Amino acid sequence: MANMYSRIRASSSLIKRFKHRATTTGNPLLWQSRILARSFTTTEGHRPTIVHKRSLDILHDPWFNRGTAFSMTERDRLDLRGLLPPNVMSSEQQIERFMVDLKRLEVHARDGPSDPNALAKWRILNRLHDRNETMYYKVLIANIEEYAPIVYTPTVGLVCQNYSGLFRRPRGMYFSAEDRGEMMSMVYNWPADQVDMIVVTDGSRILGLGDLGVQGIGIAIGKLDLYVAAAGINPQRVLPVMIDVGTNNEKLINDPLYLGLQKHRLDGDEYLDVIDEFMEAVFTRWPHVIVQFEDFQSKWAFKLLQRYRNTYRMFNDDVQGTAGVAIAGLLGAVRAQGRPMIDFPKQKIVVAGAGSAGIGVLNAARKTMARMIGNKENAFESAGSQFWLVDAKGLITDERENIDPDALPFARKVKEIHRQGLKEGSSLVEVVQQVKPDVLLGLSAVGGLFSKEVLEALKGSTSTRPAIFAMSNPTKNAECTPEEAFSILGDNIIFASGSPFKDVDLGNGHIGHCNQGNNMYLFPGIGLGTLLAGSRIISDGMLQAAAECLAAYMTEEEVLKGIIYPSISSIRDITKRVAAAVVKEAIEEDLAEGYREMDARELRKLNREEISEYVKNNMWSPEYPTLVYKKD
Repeated sequence: MANMYSRIRASSSLIKRFKHRATTTGNPLLWQSRILARSFTTTEGHRPTIVHKRSLDILHDPWFNRGTAFSMTERDRLDLRGLLPPNVMSSEQQIERFMVDLKRLEVHARDGPSDPNALAKWRILNRLHDRNETMYYKVLIANIEEYAPIVYTPTVGLVCQNYSGLFRRPRGMYFSAEDRGEMMSMVYNWPADQVDMIVVTDGSRILGLGDLGVQGIGIAIGKLDLYVAAAGINPQRVLPVMIDVGTNNEKLINDPLYLGLQKHRLDGDEYLDVIDEFMEAVFTRWPHVIVQFEDFQSKWAFKLLQRYRNTYRMFNDDVQGTAGVAIAGLLGAVRAQGRPMIDFPKQKIVVAGAGSAGIGVLNAARKTMARMIGNKENAFESAGSQFWLVDAKGLITDERENIDPDALPFARKVKEIHRQGLKEGSSLVEVVQQVKPDVLLGLSAVGGLFSKEVLEALKGSTSTRPAIFAMSNPTKNAECTPEEAFSILGDNIIFASGSPFKDVDLGNGHIGHCNQGNNMYLFPGIGLGTLLAGSRIISDGMLQAAAECLAAYMTEEEVLKGIIYPSISSIRDITKRVAAAVVKEAIEEDLAEGYREMDARELRKLNREEISEYVKNNMWSPEYPTLVYKKD
């Protein structure tokens, strides 16, 4: 009963508004009952759940199992008496017992990237996920800062590399090149009648580790864990997917223990046919699902995004999510330099990396600059002049042979840069020396690329506080470490990375802040906001609103200290705000079609505060449901 009253109070602001409207409808109970019904139906954990299994079948089902937390009444009702130790424990006691056990067990395995126990922690958490899903997410949410790097980057990269040996319990779905013609029926093998979020990969470019084939499903699983923990997407409505079209990793092809197709990757129209069939199948069964594309090689990332984005509710996190987080960081860096965000179009930015992430950031940054410049005739062209793009062959100019079409808009004109002493293929050091950039942005997946020489060259920056973004994942692929940056350039810089690093003690009470520009700041909110808006597509405006919301999250005092990204511990609050910004933008662009009882007409009537409340009330939290057995 207490839970019921607390939830009614949470909806009070909406109820008051609907009461006011009721005076014009002549039915004062109608609006109130609608909003109350919505409040109760969006948090399924508080109403009894009908199950068609009992006894050991319940204990072996991670969606319904609560282990020693089953009350004696439930044990009698579900035929569990005698199958569990007699002491009934609270969920808090269960978590305490698990954490003590985790700390004891993790010290016996020494592996992982920066954390020598990382893979051991992942194994222990994964076993908890296998047996008790609710408790797993309770642990993850309560310890998100510690365990996000375990279920997501950087540890998930190690998990993917070893997935054939780590695979135990099936999780997610696998569609392969051998399933052509069967996918429309295959989707009905998944037990959930409703799926809100799919993360799909073809395993071709997992983080900065390259082609890992079918083992790449680990990244989809990790992303969806964060959708549940950060965005409150119901875990029974998420689906990790691996599309196995083969692998060009010869080691995997020749490995007898590899779990995927031991054939070279499909290409061209054959490849597209497989992805097309998958998209048609999932949207046929779940018309309102959102599909996030993850870790597709650059060759296909942009093509698939352009192919589907105006037809399906989908986005590519490497292209659009990475871009949004980078834009938020770049806007934060302008603030940290003591300037208003509107000065962003004046920033000189050198970008190292011309893959899907690098080009995605450039496109988004250029659009942001153009919008800030205003409706001037040459705004877009003027914005493009602020970037210098460098790849493995050096500075990209209009003299580059066989230039990637996606990089072409950012190729410098040789005639214009000649007076700067630059040419086609100029090295990164030469570019930094001559351009004297405000920002050095790394999205290259080349560890150590920002060498001592490159960082020394940044000393000539015309900015009073240059920014270094070493954004590549996992940790070993970071372009430089914060220790290297601060030791060479001193404390008057802004530093951000894609993987987690510790702050640097600079002595005399000074701290060099390391900001982690992690995609998890944005993609959960983009997904949740799109879901709750019922938007037909995910527009550039919605992505821009998400990035600007994140950039504005930090206080002036924080940004002036060089802190441009918030603490991961605040991720649910961050996600709530980002999702509300996405919903608001979808409404303004007339893309919103509503979600469940909240139709488009009602959505348009909500003010900013009510949108935020609406998002909050639709975020799932891990609570044990009351189970009621009913015979089939």
